[in-house]
Amino acid sequence: MGIKGLTKLLADNAPKAMKEQKFESYFGRKIAIDASMSIYQFLIVVGRTGMETLTNEAGEVTSHLQGMFNRTIRLLESGIKPVYVFDGQPPELKKQELAKRYSKREDATKDLNTAIETGDTEGIEKYSKRTVKVTRQHNDDCKRLLRLMGVPIIEAPCEAEAQCATLCKSDKVYAVASEDMDSLTFGAPKFLRHLMDPSSKKIPVMEFEVSKVLEELELSMDQFIDLCILSGCDYCDSIKVQYRAISGSVLEVPAAIIIRGPIYSLYHCDKCIGGQTALKLIRQHGCIENILENINKERYQIPEDWPYQEARHLFKEPNVIMDVPELKWTAPDEEGLVNFLVTENGFNNDRVTKAVDKIKAAKNKSSQGRLESFFKPVVSASTPPKRKVLEKVAKETSTNKKSKAVGAKKKK
Repeated sequence: MGIKGLTKLLADNAPKAMKEQKFESYFGRKIAIDASMSIYQFLIVVGRTGMETLTNEAGEVTSHLQGMFNRTIRLLESGIKPVYVFDGQPPELKKQELAKRYSKREDATKDLNTAIETGDTEGIEKYSKRTVKVTRQHNDDCKRLLRLMGVPIIEAPCEAEAQCATLCKSDKVYAVASEDMDSLTFGAPKFLRHLMDPSSKKIPVMEFEVSKVLEELELSMDQFIDLCILSGCDYCDSIKVQYRAISGSVLEVPAAIIIRGPIYSLYHCDKCIGGQTALKLIRQHGCIENILENINKERYQIPEDWPYQEARHLFKEPNVIMDVPELKWTAPDEEGLVNFLVTENGFNNDRVTKAVDKIKAAKNKSSQGRLESFFKPVVSASTPPKRKVLEKVAKETSTNKKSKAVGAKKKK
């Protein structure tokens, strides 16, 4: 889920902190990718034609392998060096959110069964997506695939987004790629959305810079973390708003809420305060503690035993690997890939073989491109020109003198 409504909040209040970029503009860059989020996208989008999903002969889903294989090749062909980070054990605070997601999947499963019984094709497609869950097997399959492709992976001790942010802060990678906005809350200096989007090649990459986010919002990093907790995060509920309605008249109810018929009692809105209100409160009071001291308790409902301090600690000091080994991109294991994808999972042999050739070509292209860009000769006032440059200049000067001499003789 990430941070509720953060993209819109930044678009409205910090537009200079986000910019559209072309996929190819990240040539030569090392990018840390939230693997689980990518796998989830592939399971939903890749291979779905109506009610069909890609599977092997044993009936096991292979959409995640197809998506991961194709998208990673596209990254490599564009000169991008991906490193995939996988989730570890979730923190205790997140278990409540995971329980909610489990309950929603159960409800969606019931709705899906009803849709199948009634032949509701739209309902089948809708509820099928809501039942998708990234399993340990999905993760293990993708880890094996990426190792065979020669792409590095990191198994985070806890949250993948936090580990990605740490890699970026320590200059191991240029940016973090995910769809969950909490990568910014973990302090990733540069954050990319849509880099791994499998649905369309036309969607531009959206790049965020956390330093510009703070500058535009006029907040410190601590205040930004509090803003994200108030807006709604995975670790705890947020403050909710109560709207009062008496004898058919509605007071302080947003225009978006439509109430018909007479009303005679207090109306409770099951909505958190939202990003704009959270930003206003943070700017006014500075931190959650001050907000709680000054907030109108009749209008705003504070959760009981609200663990916002623990959530804040998870964002500021997450459980991550600090000393990450050197990241290495190696040659693909062609025999291993053919065995895994073709023999075990029913992929087309010719396509896999051609894909391996693409990986090899992309690796060579990327290496050559980086060498040219790093070692291109530069001539400046403080840098003496190389011998070949001096010889070229001398030759051109000599040619110009001869041309002038010939021209002078003709005039005479």
